[in-house]
Amino acid sequence: MQPKVHQGLLNAQGFRFALVVSRWNDFLTSKLTEGALDALERLGADEDAVEIFKVPGSFELPLTAQKVAASGDFDAVICIGVVIRGETPHFDYVAGEAAKGVGQAAMQTGVPVLFAVVTTDTLEQAINRAGVKAGNKGFEAAMSAVELVNLYKEMDGGEDASGAKKKAFPHVV
Repeated sequence: MQPKVHQGLLNAQGFRFALVVSRWNDFLTSKLTEGALDALERLGADEDAVEIFKVPGSFELPLTAQKVAASGDFDAVICIGVVIRGETPHFDYVAGEAAKGVGQAAMQTGVPVLFAVVTTDTLEQAINRAGVKAGNKGFEAAMSAVELVNLYKEMDGGEDASGAKKKAFPHVV
């Protein structure tokens, strides 16, 4: 048996993207942002189809992402931050709440909200994930965002001849 497989294309044309970026650890979040913008550009996103929203830190990413996603102005939201473990439990609270909140923003709005928050034990690990050794997590999140918006567009079925939205997968809510 060969099941039908659905997956999104890697084509950003015609879609709008928001990047919600933490200013904390800016020397790293700026590299992650560059990676995300590079991916979107390579996949054909129009320059005016991408907007960046800056927030103080990773803890502020979820609510901003939810507001941006709920606006209806964007097809996907990419949250970018860096949280490095220190000597106190602060890391656990910030990283945990950022992850949980970003997931809730996606579930509450139905808009893909991607988690490009690097959470590491050391500065060296964070530097490596911002493009030095282990790839760029901003680039990877943008690639996933493009794939998801295309998949969801297919699942929604587009519009019929009258301009009304048709459902390609009636069994998918």
